[in-house]
Amino acid sequence: MSNAKDEVNIEKSYGMESSLGKEEFLKSFDINEAGLSSDEAISLIQKNGLNEIKQAKPKKWYNYFFESLFSPFNSILLGISCILFYTDVYLAEVPSYANIIVIAILVIASTLLEFFEEYNSNKAAEKLKELVATTTTVIRDGKEIQIPIKEVCLGDIVILSAGSLIPADIRILETKDLYVGQSSLTGESDAVKKSDTLDISLEELDSISDLNNICFMGTNVISGSAKGAVIKTADDTYFGKVAHTISSDKPKSAFQKGIENISKLLIRFMLILIPIVFILNVNKHSTVTAFTFAVAIAICITPLLLPVILSSSLSKGAVRMSKKKTIVKKLDAIQSFGSINILCTDKTGTLTEDKIVLEKYLDIQGQEDFRVLKHAFLNAYFQTGLKSNIDEAVVNRALQNGMGDLSDKYKLIDEIPFDFTRRRLSVVVSDGNKKQLITKGAVEEILNICSMVDYKGDISPITKQIKDNIKQISKELNKDGLRVIAVCQKNDINDITKFSIDDEKNMVLLGFIGFLDPPKESAKSAIEKLNAAGIRVMVLTGDNLEVTKCICKKVGINSKTIIEGKQLEKLSDSGVLRLLKKCNIFVKLSPIQKARIVRLLHESDNVVGYMGDGINDAPSLINSDVGISVDTAVDIAKESADIILLEKDLHVLLDGVTER
Repeated sequence: MSNAKDEVNIEKSYGMESSLGKEEFLKSFDINEAGLSSDEAISLIQKNGLNEIKQAKPKKWYNYFFESLFSPFNSILLGISCILFYTDVYLAEVPSYANIIVIAILVIASTLLEFFEEYNSNKAAEKLKELVATTTTVIRDGKEIQIPIKEVCLGDIVILSAGSLIPADIRILETKDLYVGQSSLTGESDAVKKSDTLDISLEELDSISDLNNICFMGTNVISGSAKGAVIKTADDTYFGKVAHTISSDKPKSAFQKGIENISKLLIRFMLILIPIVFILNVNKHSTVTAFTFAVAIAICITPLLLPVILSSSLSKGAVRMSKKKTIVKKLDAIQSFGSINILCTDKTGTLTEDKIVLEKYLDIQGQEDFRVLKHAFLNAYFQTGLKSNIDEAVVNRALQNGMGDLSDKYKLIDEIPFDFTRRRLSVVVSDGNKKQLITKGAVEEILNICSMVDYKGDISPITKQIKDNIKQISKELNKDGLRVIAVCQKNDINDITKFSIDDEKNMVLLGFIGFLDPPKESAKSAIEKLNAAGIRVMVLTGDNLEVTKCICKKVGINSKTIIEGKQLEKLSDSGVLRLLKKCNIFVKLSPIQKARIVRLLHESDNVVGYMGDGINDAPSLINSDVGISVDTAVDIAKESADIILLEKDLHVLLDGVTER
């Protein structure tokens, strides 16, 4: 998306909202920091409408109808009908409607078959979206509640945390270590720090997205937390005003290109043949007779029944696939779906159960230690951001071990939220006597902030030998398929009143916890069947090498060669293509790197299917020949997909491919 300064007048659009101090802003715009009442919200929705971008609204029935009516072949038939009306009705002494009626019946049959199937499939997809509708947290009637994003109103007070989607344009009122991903606006993958005050003059801004105290609709919170007031909704937002510049159309599939090429070829033949036949016959017959004969020749070379055959075959395939838990959103995708020769997929949830379980809680010597579990529980329980499945696994395991009373004994004092640069999260808790800073995160990052180790209550300086031993234990656990997170703490903090990232230093390492996301029992047989059907399975994941290698080995994917994302950054497209020919597993990939791999595979004359369910999968879903998602995926993934599976299982996908 372009975001040039002259595209939207920054000062005119956001000048007052961003430049005023908090109290002045609330007073000037008559915003209550305690939030709206339910009655006020209803009144505002009636007055301003729902918080929806026009271009993002679901298609109406007539959109699908006209798309089906004016398909390439139908357009040719409609053109022939117009010519026939001129020759058989307008010029004829005795009007004849027979040929026109036959063509009209064929066009209507083809249109209705395609229309009903695509309309019903997309309506089913819309219902699935409603079941997992995106929500946001607002203050209504003095309470924090979850509401659908489309019900957000002007003046709403929105609570943001890690993982939150920004539901509208928001002026930040309070913030703590807030980092926002604005790639949907700027194309830049780096997170941007936001605060509650404008730290640059409006005249110095190069782009509207540089406003550091405004969060824009369509972006998302990477880390931290904030409270803000809604200042613009729906089409009035920055995202809404420039939505027409967004192009997220999928590239045309080989099937679509083939149909278009045949249609163009027929049109060229007609444009050449009709004049030639007319010129050859006009001297022998009357003008009307010669022209009618030329048109008849054109009709003869047109496969009149082809649109009906195509639509009925694809519709029948879609119906059969729906019985196999596969919803077809776009009929044209069926042919590509059955022609897939490369399937790109993530590891989590497709090859694994997507049910993370805490298996290990170990001290620095690799021995079981309940103190490590206790500190991990306090960190996971009291953190206020978006709770991941890792946090849930920690809490569940601690509760099973009778640690539930710790939640009453301790209270949260402060928090340093997770971000992707530090790759760790800290909470400050107190039992009434002393404060503790407890941090968990990636092993390397935790080791970098620890100067001491705690082994069975004895604290000693950390040494290179201890670090190497910990790294070796972590690596061995990774080889067994476990994801490892380290835990550390700091006690001498009673005098600190406001905590920041700078306090994450000179900490004491307690140990680490290991999580297992076991491979699906069905994955290995499904991959064997996919390979037997001529479909190569490639794994594109952001997870680390050792864990991915273990899972892939168990499910039967060749893990001899594994490429990391950082290796791709140094290579040209031709270099990446050489790797793609011999490697099936790519790890530690960013969303941009995933999309690049899919694009290169597509451009190399492969029919590529991409299976994804997250926000960051949207670019890859669009770049693939067939985008495949699941009913539990986020909205943007389902919107970008051509096929939706009702179960995240490769066997369901395999059934859909074979049924087509």
